[in-house]
This record gives sequence, structure tokens and C-alpha cells, in this order.
Amino acid sequence: MLDLKDVYYFVQVVDRGGFTAAGASLRLPKSTLSHRVQELEASLGVRLLNRTSRQFGMTDIGKEFYQYAIATLQSAEAAEEAVRQRLTEPSGVIRLTTAVEIAQFALRDLLPIFLNRHPKVRIIEIATDRYVDIVGEGFDLAIRGHTTPLQDSTLVQRAIAHVPWYLFAGPKYLEQMGVPERPEDLAQHATISMVRNGPLQWQLQGPDGEEIVMPIDPRFQSNNMVALKEAACANLGIAALPGYICRSELQAGGLQQLLPDWVAADARMSALIPFRTGLLPAVRSLVDFLAVEIPVITAFDRP
Repeated sequence: MLDLKDVYYFVQVVDRGGFTAAGASLRLPKSTLSHRVQELEASLGVRLLNRTSRQFGMTDIGKEFYQYAIATLQSAEAAEEAVRQRLTEPSGVIRLTTAVEIAQFALRDLLPIFLNRHPKVRIIEIATDRYVDIVGEGFDLAIRGHTTPLQDSTLVQRAIAHVPWYLFAGPKYLEQMGVPERPEDLAQHATISMVRNGPLQWQLQGPDGEEIVMPIDPRFQSNNMVALKEAACANLGIAALPGYICRSELQAGGLQQLLPDWVAADARMSALIPFRTGLLPAVRSLVDFLAVEIPVITAFDRP
């Protein structure tokens, strides 16, 4: 592999007609330039320059190499400029992964706004509820919702928003079964729940910091929040869901919030980034943008 600096020095010597003029222009000793060109010739196994006390010029193969050297230096300069542009202006492709519900309810309207602000950025969004190896699968960013701290790893974590879960039910169900006035009343009601590996229960948090663990025996379980919301709208029972994804149903009367002073889950939304250094401006700009805008979308005022 050739040393690009030696190629550069060779071109400078040729363009300026000799080592003395090139050394003066580059502010390098003539001996240094001569040594570097000799190293280049040794690497190639050919003589590129004819040097005598009376004349200076390129050999035939030196003339051919000179054309390739010019093209190589131009390509290197273009590559450097492309990198510098990406470090100063958001551009390029961002590979983003997130859960289906976050993509549908939190990012749906925000990503087009970001892309309109940064026309040189492209986003590839992969919405999935399976576990994603961010580094192994080549993602630049992940947005994840979680109710417990994320596992320590080499990933950079940044808090994006607080996303509390509340209890909801359809009006016909409440008309038939009654409205629970206290957390203990939930034991008499049908429930709808996310599929979980651990105990089936709600850990309710009250306005004064009190906590109540309520075991549940769900009529319907799913790993999809939209399916749970639809089941609640169909009056199958009481569901615990992020407040913001139920906003339109509350406004339309399809759902009612229960025990509004109690939180069913103290959830968070976080950004995960693979590397601590060399973060592209496009990724940094997107994370900063989401950290400002997502809390506005996920804000949920209790009745």
C-alpha cells in the first residue's frame, strides 16, 4: 500500500520542476523530499524521475504514474471534503429502528418534519417488536420504550420522554360493570394486558407515592398495544396503556380513563446510539429534535 503523502510529494516535485522549488513551496528540506520520492520508487520497484546535475524529468513509467497520482489525490480530496461536509451539515442515511407503536404514534408525524428541515438527510425506519442487535444489524439509532432501566452496554443512552401508562375502558363495559373508585375495585373487573414473561399484575402508583400490586387474570393478551386498545374499545375489559396513544379515543368517547390519579406504569422512552465518538451530525440532530418534540406528543394531562 503506497503512502499517500509520498504520492503527494512526487506530484509537487513534478509540478514545480524539481526538488528545490517544491521544497521551498512546501517548506520542507530538499533532502526530505528526495528521500520520500526514493521511498515511493522503492515501493513501486521502478524509477519515476531522472535526476542529474544538468536535467530533471520523468521516466516514461513516471509520466504514466503521474496521471494516476493526480487522479488519486483528487479522489482523496473529494473523499475528505465529503466527510467534512457530513461533519458540519446533517446529511446522509440514518438507519433507525423502533417499536411499531412508537413508529405509529410518536414518530409518524415527526420524521417528515425533520426530513423537511434537513433535505440532505434520508431515513430508513425499521419498525419491529422483536429484539434488534443495533450494532450487529447496522443501525445508527434506536428509540425504545421501557418500564425498567435498560441493560448496561456499550450503547449510549439518552432519555427522550416520560411516558406514563394509565387505565382505560370502553363506556359500555363501565355501564355494565361499574366504574372502579379505588385500586382494590379492579379485582372485580375483566382485564386486558400485554404479554409478559413475569407475573401478571399491575404495579399502581398513587398520587402520594403509595404503591399497590394488583394481580390480574386477563381475558385478552397481546404484544401489540393497538390490539389492546381496540379490545378496550370493544368493551372487553380494562387495559393499561400509554396515555398518549389513547388520546383520540378519549376525545371521541370510545374510551374513558379510570383512577386518573393512579399510574399503571412509570415508563420511559430512550434513544440508543452505538458509539460514543464520531457521531454524525444527522444522527445527533435527529436525537436532539426528538428529545424536544416527543415529550410534546406524549404529554398526557389527567382529567
